[in-house]
Amino acid sequence: MNPQKFSKMDIVSLLNAKKSKILDLMMSAYKQREHQHVTFSKNVFIPLTEVCRNECGYCTFRKDPLHPETCILMEPSAIISDLKKAGKYGCKEALFTFGERADETPQVKSALEELGFESMIEYLHHICQETLDKTSLLPHSNPGTINFKEMKMLKAVNASMGLMLESTSHRLMKMEAHAKSPGKNPWLRIQTIENAGKLKIPFTTGLLIGIGESIEERAESLLELRRIQDKYGHIQEIIIQNFRTKAGIPMEQHPEPSLLEMIKMVSVAKILFPDVSIQVPPNLNRENAQIFLMAGADDWGGVSPLSKDYVNPEAPWPEIEELETLTQDAGFRIKERLAVYPEYTSKEFLSQIILDKIEDMKFKQ
Repeated sequence: MNPQKFSKMDIVSLLNAKKSKILDLMMSAYKQREHQHVTFSKNVFIPLTEVCRNECGYCTFRKDPLHPETCILMEPSAIISDLKKAGKYGCKEALFTFGERADETPQVKSALEELGFESMIEYLHHICQETLDKTSLLPHSNPGTINFKEMKMLKAVNASMGLMLESTSHRLMKMEAHAKSPGKNPWLRIQTIENAGKLKIPFTTGLLIGIGESIEERAESLLELRRIQDKYGHIQEIIIQNFRTKAGIPMEQHPEPSLLEMIKMVSVAKILFPDVSIQVPPNLNRENAQIFLMAGADDWGGVSPLSKDYVNPEAPWPEIEELETLTQDAGFRIKERLAVYPEYTSKEFLSQIILDKIEDMKFKQ
């Protein structure tokens, strides 16, 4: 069935599949795979600041700007040092992330001004340019919800960018997950993803499963991403990420999604997006990772041999050798990729600076 023809009712029906139909659902998703390999990007995770305007009920990344151990702003010299070290480990992607609109906080604003910058976006642009000039890595930035002008500025120095949609549910804005997080307003996130489409920026997005959304809202979120992809064609990867409880978070007692829920979400995502890679974070699903490959997942995402996952610090990355074993045992082969997928490596999607960098890297995909 043409993915563009799926209705909300169709998707809800698939997501509600009973046990007798789940294997059929997985097989349908498996048949959508365009290749028999599973890709990954060897990266280094650089959190520019731990300050964030959002206070999500499931987050351990955000830190109090008044706490003495909080990273207010990473210094350029420390960042470049980490990137050069990552290059020696064979990393090719520099993943830059930070708390959303952190420069609205006086401590971050002051730290930026001391370095001669007016905003986090201006600082991020500088760091990305330094990455291209002084290291062997390609920048991939996750700056949160930003406007068209900011995104246009960042396009020139990024191979790709990303923002999790998480959910289109406005109801979650009144629940524990997003009640204190203005940046999780679905309209703002959709606008950001669409701006990336208008600018032809290769983009990674995804859904966060199990934070209080209903089956119907999961279907609506998938359909919204399908609408955006049909209009702009810039989404290279969709992450289906499961909520995992963590000690000390407001949602510590909130139930995690079941394995079957996740299998159905991954399967339906692949059926609906045969033209997009589907990723399930392997560090959050070590024991079930292979199952998702059978359900259509075809990318392990960014995996770092050097840095931890600062968003999920309790879940260390698998060693690349471990991923290779898991992949081969499931009947696939593992394949390294860049931060930008091959089909987006063109003047339509990338600046000449990025294209020249890729050519210099001589990376054989």
